[in-house]
Amino acid sequence: MSHERLPNDGFRREVLIPKEEIAQRVRELGEQISRDYEGRKPVLVGILKGSFIFLADLLRELDPNLQAEIDFMAVSSYGSKQESSRQPKIGKDLNTDIEGRHVIVVEDIVDTGYSFKVLLDILKARNPASLKTCALVSKPDRREVEVPIDYLGFTIKDVWVEGYGLDTNQDNRGLKDIVFRTV
Repeated sequence: MSHERLPNDGFRREVLIPKEEIAQRVRELGEQISRDYEGRKPVLVGILKGSFIFLADLLRELDPNLQAEIDFMAVSSYGSKQESSRQPKIGKDLNTDIEGRHVIVVEDIVDTGYSFKVLLDILKARNPASLKTCALVSKPDRREVEVPIDYLGFTIKDVWVEGYGLDTNQDNRGLKDIVFRTV
């Protein structure tokens, strides 16, 4: 079990997914993606800001012979709130032309599904050879729009989580475990 020091900011936090479980699951996802994409040189599209830690660790777990490329997009529907606006905004677009390429969208968390659906629709319109999704965390109890998750790390209950890239108003992304916060 992980013994990470948690922030002392008046909120109670409990470890939901320890760093050891995260590392093991990321290894497994890397192995699966490596098998599925052998010989295809995929483009991993990380969704900023939350996915950057997950994407970096996932990339290091991929077979180096894949020669995977990375790019980033920023999509947000939360702003500084803890509730989705249901009106996602694109803050940064890709620098890579994905037409005819095998694309894997790498997301930190899929919650209501609104942002993810908008993002996938945008990317589909760019005619990739294939478009798959990889999410570290899914909250199916919050889903309002069904979206595909081809590679999934963890399914969790409807709690506010932080750590391993997930944040609250930019705080606590650097926690090594995924924790849930209560009042």
